[in-house]
Amino acid sequence: MKVKEFDALIVGGGLSGLAAGLELSREWNVALLSKVNPVRSHSGAAQGGINAALGNHPDGREDTPERHAFDTVKGSDYLADQDVVMFMCKEAPKIVIEFESMGAPFSRFEDGKIAQRPFGGAGFPRTCYAADRTGHALLHTLYEQCIRQGVIFYDEFFLIDLITIENRVVGLIALDIASGNLEILRAPYVILATGGFGRIYRASTNALICTGDGVGASFRAGVPMQDCEFVQFHPTCLYGSDILMSEGARGEGGLLFNNKNERFMLKIAPEAKELAPRDIVARAITTEINEGRGFEDAFIHLDLTHLGAKRIKERLPGIRDIAIDFAGVDSIEKPIPVHAGHHYSMGGIGTKYEGDFCETSLNGLWAVGENACVSVHGANRLGGNSLLETSVFGRYIDENF
Repeated sequence: MKVKEFDALIVGGGLSGLAAGLELSREWNVALLSKVNPVRSHSGAAQGGINAALGNHPDGREDTPERHAFDTVKGSDYLADQDVVMFMCKEAPKIVIEFESMGAPFSRFEDGKIAQRPFGGAGFPRTCYAADRTGHALLHTLYEQCIRQGVIFYDEFFLIDLITIENRVVGLIALDIASGNLEILRAPYVILATGGFGRIYRASTNALICTGDGVGASFRAGVPMQDCEFVQFHPTCLYGSDILMSEGARGEGGLLFNNKNERFMLKIAPEAKELAPRDIVARAITTEINEGRGFEDAFIHLDLTHLGAKRIKERLPGIRDIAIDFAGVDSIEKPIPVHAGHHYSMGGIGTKYEGDFCETSLNGLWAVGENACVSVHGANRLGGNSLLETSVFGRYIDENF
């Protein structure tokens, strides 16, 4: 069995892992393992955007990190760690500007500023986006920077288990999927960024690779889990395939209708309507279907037809393509059939244990992104905060080491 040695090991090639790899590789010998090519990581499926209190929207409303933090804490059912939330929201504008400086192709307003649109549970249009392929754009941007920086990648390597000695991680065992060989990689620091565990659900927007590998390895090593009962369901999954229909569709003005042609969200959330927090909209959709007001007792309609072809093609091209390819529906002409489904795991590996954000109770082990519970989402995550969390805390790893 081959043994390789590094200063630090990162498991996971999504935004969290790439952000950590980019920062640490400036001074350390770092290896990043991913069971798929990094640009195929699940971060690329995040469509809608990344939140930051830039205040760019032409409506002139002022936004601040404090208001962003309030919306986040309120959306979490007041169960998020407010210190962590405040840190994340203050870092958000800097992270977005940094992405822009790396070449991330954000959509723009006519004045040239980064475009922002409203998302559910937010009081302001603070979600920065690249059409409806934001995660894809940011993932490629970070991967390019990691390649430039010389990060060492082990693509198609599967985490088997952590290696620990006396409450300290000293490396890991990985399976080289291509050859079938086991390899030992040693390092005094391991950062887990393996994503969520959504595939334990039948209906999930998560990719097939989201099997909770890092969570399982940590649990076997004796690291406590935190908030694993807090699971988020997304209101709009495409009927038949469970592919995510981004909240950006409703942020652009998409409407929800039952089989009686009623906008039922007007009764459920008269002020926020379709842009109420995800838990509220998901429950409302499921209630409509369960009480017989859904189409075929299985879905409701997400209607974008009133937005017009130009707006849909410019701002929601991915949504249109997915609906055509997987449901045979052109959103310019017909409503999209959707239902609620599992989307995100707020809980995971317990962190901030007598130390800094993302630090676990096992010496040398850190966790970041969806496989971690930094407790920034509480019981319910706001749309646009997942890409933000991964980027902020992935980058923050470097400040701790």
